[in-house]
Amino acid sequence: MSNKRVILIGAGVVSATLATLIKKIEPEWEITIFERLEKASEESSNVWNNAGTGHEALCELNYTPENSDGTISVEKALKIYNDFQMSKQFWAELVKENNISRPDEFIHPLPHISFVHGEKNQKFLSKRYQALSNLPAFEKMEYTEDRDTINEWSSLLTEERTEMPLAATKVDGGTDVNFGALAKKMLTFLEKDPKVTIQYQSEVTAMEQSNHKQWEVSVRNEKAETLENHTADFLFIGAGGHSIPLLQKTKIKQSKHLGGFPISGEFLYCEDPEIVQRHHAKAYGKEPEGTPPMTVPHLDKRYINGKEVLLFGPFAAIGPKFLKKGSNTDFFKHIKLNNIVTLLSAGAKNIPLIKYSIQQILMSKEDKINELRKFAPSAEMDDWESVIAGKRVQVIKDVSKLNRGVIHFGTEVINNEANTLSALLGESPGASTSVTVALEVLKSNFPTEFKQWEPKIKEMIPSYDVDLNEDEKLLEEVREFTNKYLNLDA
Repeated sequence: MSNKRVILIGAGVVSATLATLIKKIEPEWEITIFERLEKASEESSNVWNNAGTGHEALCELNYTPENSDGTISVEKALKIYNDFQMSKQFWAELVKENNISRPDEFIHPLPHISFVHGEKNQKFLSKRYQALSNLPAFEKMEYTEDRDTINEWSSLLTEERTEMPLAATKVDGGTDVNFGALAKKMLTFLEKDPKVTIQYQSEVTAMEQSNHKQWEVSVRNEKAETLENHTADFLFIGAGGHSIPLLQKTKIKQSKHLGGFPISGEFLYCEDPEIVQRHHAKAYGKEPEGTPPMTVPHLDKRYINGKEVLLFGPFAAIGPKFLKKGSNTDFFKHIKLNNIVTLLSAGAKNIPLIKYSIQQILMSKEDKINELRKFAPSAEMDDWESVIAGKRVQVIKDVSKLNRGVIHFGTEVINNEANTLSALLGESPGASTSVTVALEVLKSNFPTEFKQWEPKIKEMIPSYDVDLNEDEKLLEEVREFTNKYLNLDA
């Protein structure tokens, strides 16, 4: 098999995962990673810029929507669960092979709780529990409407609470993940290989595909103050919110009629040990009626830089930057003749989302504390501070000529027709499903080679291409393996 040159834009967790996976299956391929900042994983993967949830649908209610007939849809939940198990297997394999070490520096076991109040939400959670708990992956889920039981799970959720009814589910097998620390571990492993180059303070300024289907990539090296030209057989754009403007530079067909809606995030956080030790869980609620899935409120235990803290949010706001460390001109520069109708159509269709974002901008700290009190009624303003989280850019696309400007929530991979380029767009559950994304990129763009790689992939990730709910024996083997090497036996 001929060797290939691969360029990845962005040094976040997905690029690090894709590069590491390539190195494990094709060690002779040359890999170059360009990162515009001075260090790796300072944007979406940074520990303060995301919720750190290992998404596997144990508590996220937006992954199990209620159908019009009142039944609960579990398809998305099952996919996300299987995807995250593949991520954990790959990480555990890296630990087992001594490619990375100290898993306690990037992953911790943590119960996942779904928590609701009000009769309507209580009925929804009960139906969700019934739909999931008979499946092997979710059989350990507990459900209760008993206030004392919820108090045992987290006293913050019940202290000083008077309203009823309440309901909650709990699964002890959840995790908190520092995706930035994980990415840095993989990049450290990659840097030891002479065929891998990781270049920081290097911004890609132009991309053009040659007649030979190779990509000519222009890079501005801020440190050396030079403009460099590089060639790649395959190009991956994994630059967080900046992926859409970069994709536009490629001028491929898939970059047309495409836009982004940038959203900022903000969390409240508490470092008081007496308060933190009373909530050992990630507790997700139900998104407010009429708001998008990203508005799901949650109160999370986090492990950040050696400390245990609580985070609550997110509070959304709109702004023109596509990256937290981006420019206020980002949104305006990405407006093109081929996407202006797409963007205007999206604006007209999503007045409630824009209104919601403006309302969030206008919230005072007291307003935010009042939202927190829906989870933790005893919360005091002086115990909580605000932290700005990362930027998320929702993908806007035309579904058809009659259905323009549709906002896509979630994670999406775009490939060009020549199978020489992939771009990762969107947001949650992106980082959690990084291994699935990397495998999708490889399978879509290297179909012939992928057939030869499959035995090695199955060796590293035994549940690849398997629904673990259909194979209980493998499910238990996977749990035992990942718990052992990732130190997740709580």
